[in-house]
Amino acid sequence: MDGETEAVAPPRHRSPLLARRGAVAAAGPDAGVAWHYGDPTAEQRALARGGAVVDQSHVGVVTVTGPDRLTWLHSLTSQDLQALAPRTSTELLVLDPNGRVEHAAGVVDDGTTTWLLTETAPALAAWLDRMRFMLRVEVADVTDAWAALAEPVDAEGAAGEPVTWRDPWPRTAPGGTRYGADDDAHPGVDRRWRLVLVPRERLVEEVRAREAAGWPLVGTWASEALRVEAWRPRRSHEVDDRTIPHELDWLRTAVHLHKGCYRGQETVARVHNLGRPPRRLVMLHLDGSGHLLPEVGAPVRLPGAAAPTAGGADEATTGREVGRVTSVARHHELGPIALAVVKRSVPEDAVLLVDCDGGAVAGGQEVVVRGDGVTPDRPAARGPLTRGLGQHPMLGGA
Repeated sequence: MDGETEAVAPPRHRSPLLARRGAVAAAGPDAGVAWHYGDPTAEQRALARGGAVVDQSHVGVVTVTGPDRLTWLHSLTSQDLQALAPRTSTELLVLDPNGRVEHAAGVVDDGTTTWLLTETAPALAAWLDRMRFMLRVEVADVTDAWAALAEPVDAEGAAGEPVTWRDPWPRTAPGGTRYGADDDAHPGVDRRWRLVLVPRERLVEEVRAREAAGWPLVGTWASEALRVEAWRPRRSHEVDDRTIPHELDWLRTAVHLHKGCYRGQETVARVHNLGRPPRRLVMLHLDGSGHLLPEVGAPVRLPGAAAPTAGGADEATTGREVGRVTSVARHHELGPIALAVVKRSVPEDAVLLVDCDGGAVAGGQEVVVRGDGVTPDRPAARGPLTRGLGQHPMLGGA
């Protein structure tokens, strides 16, 4: 990662729920909703128990209508969508020609409209609109009309209920594969998460109805801590301008390896079949004894002896930089934790150092993407690789 932080636009909407007493506004990609409402630890425990509601009204909503919508989206994106059944949730990625992630979206179709829930609604809608050509599809950014509420519920929306997207993470979807833990051993298997779309003008009333049923309103401090614990990648956090989905274990739920051609497919297939992801996602258990917490984007270093740098400084005390922090959270049980993207060559058992304001903190790894960069279904090698193939940067040889 290059250390540059993508500029965050001002929030498109400021949630009316920020007027609640005790509400503290979130920043960065979550600007516009509450970070917490005064007691983040209790809020996180309520969400973990399965009885809370989270304001996610900053999430963008794009609709695609028309008889060609599913086959058209199928041809453009990483997911097999042409036979997607109504009220069945999945997710997709839009990749650039080199297989790098540009957009990510949760997907659900209600029988007449395909709904895309995304952090990049204006840009995604504009790109899709340019790709319509003569097909019978219409694209609209409807974020101004619809708001999302998150619930810790593991269920699709039923007929007659609001449009609902159930997060498929981390269950490996048909056509997908994994670079990390078995589905049943994955820490994300216990995280229940779905987004329910409500008319934006009814946001407050919908929250009050859930509160009346005993569900407190909680902030993104709680939801982000559980996301990091579940190793769940997020477009606004874990993705930079070099990210390919293999590095984040996103082939589990967002990529179908056996569908037809789409932009970026060649890189997806070549890295899976012949190469290894150049980098890998890890979760770090951070030393909280010094009460230091890194910022997103903080350098991650591998301790060890090192030669003096060109400027004369000795790296031995800080270590060699091997990656960057992408998400940080304070978990109610695990303490300070983070997601980071590091070089594939970093030993899986190494304790890493993370730069903080005031000093560095140690971070023990949990392996999200295996260091060998191989999936259980990778085709067996039939012979020596063509000379130079392993040095291709997208195959992890660099």
